[in-house]
Amino acid sequence: MNTISLERRRLGDEPPTRSAAEDMVVFERVQKTYDGRTLVVEDLNLAVRRGEFLTMLGPSGSGKTTTLMMLGGFEQPTSGRILLEGQAVERLPPERRDIGFVFQNYALFPHMTVRENVGFPLRYRGVKGAEAARRIEDALEMVQLGGLGERRPAQLSGGQQQRVALARAMVFNPKLILMDEPLGALDKQLREHMQIEIKQIQQRLGITMVYVTHDQSEALTMSDRIAVFHQGRIQQLSDPVTLYEQPENRFVAGFIGDNNTLACELAGTENGLVVVRMQDGTRLLTTGPAGSPGESMTVSLRPERLGLDTGSRQGAHNRITARVLDKTFLGDRVRLALEAFGDARLVASLPAAEGAAIVPGCTVAMACAAADCRTLTR
Repeated sequence: MNTISLERRRLGDEPPTRSAAEDMVVFERVQKTYDGRTLVVEDLNLAVRRGEFLTMLGPSGSGKTTTLMMLGGFEQPTSGRILLEGQAVERLPPERRDIGFVFQNYALFPHMTVRENVGFPLRYRGVKGAEAARRIEDALEMVQLGGLGERRPAQLSGGQQQRVALARAMVFNPKLILMDEPLGALDKQLREHMQIEIKQIQQRLGITMVYVTHDQSEALTMSDRIAVFHQGRIQQLSDPVTLYEQPENRFVAGFIGDNNTLACELAGTENGLVVVRMQDGTRLLTTGPAGSPGESMTVSLRPERLGLDTGSRQGAHNRITARVLDKTFLGDRVRLALEAFGDARLVASLPAAEGAAIVPGCTVAMACAAADCRTLTR
């Protein structure tokens, strides 16, 4: 059998060096395999700062949920260490980690009232009487359910059930709260409302939260930092703005929001900018890492940064001639499917008023700032 080595390392995968006073959680070279061959989580080094909202984002099978389960104690790492406030916890059972958990399906007891559901962790920890009653009421007030303590879960809306699950996770004042796709069952409008509400509670109380989702917009809305997972590794760990504006590789560029990723080759540098050559010979000014002339690269360009060329742009920018393949009306904006650089396909997003006169089949002059074109080498 071709057994995979659990000691594989790559350049730059060094354990975090921040102190326990700054970090609530530290993963040190954590790996997880279920069959001894395939690493579900590979060489994970990650520090979660005290009081931050950190989101683990990625597609199904990327390793994010397994990482959360190892932190919560529901899975054990195959190798490596997990530190909680400086204490190694990878062999501790979940109930000894002082962590609150909100599951995707809420995991409420249907035969219990809201108050009994919220108070369950206290009963387990031996907190009773007036102290338990006070904590339960405080937790319900935090999530705006103060008057619903005697109802049962079936009598609540999805959003209210989600609040009950959050109150139950907070009632025993845990060091850390973990949330696994908690809004996945809600409709779009309620999900967006709950995103804001959860973030406001987290900020108001200063709780450290680690949140798992596959929804990019959810991660961008709620997070202080986002760890993008793919194939068991963190591809990029950044704040939302940096992640969106400066993706570090092709996967992140394509996974976070709408993006045009176009094949090109490096032509050289010019006035501090990277010059690339597209498949039809067009030269574009870009930012990002530079390699060797002739090296194959990718240009990343967000659809909303590609606009009509009015001749009024200042600074370094690129002019692109394109043919309109299709036009989609989206209310306040229109989305153009374009063909440029020979037969490359790309998308532009324009304010509806600017795109009103554009029709499929016409040729348009587009422009984008060099700063909005980012080269990617991997």
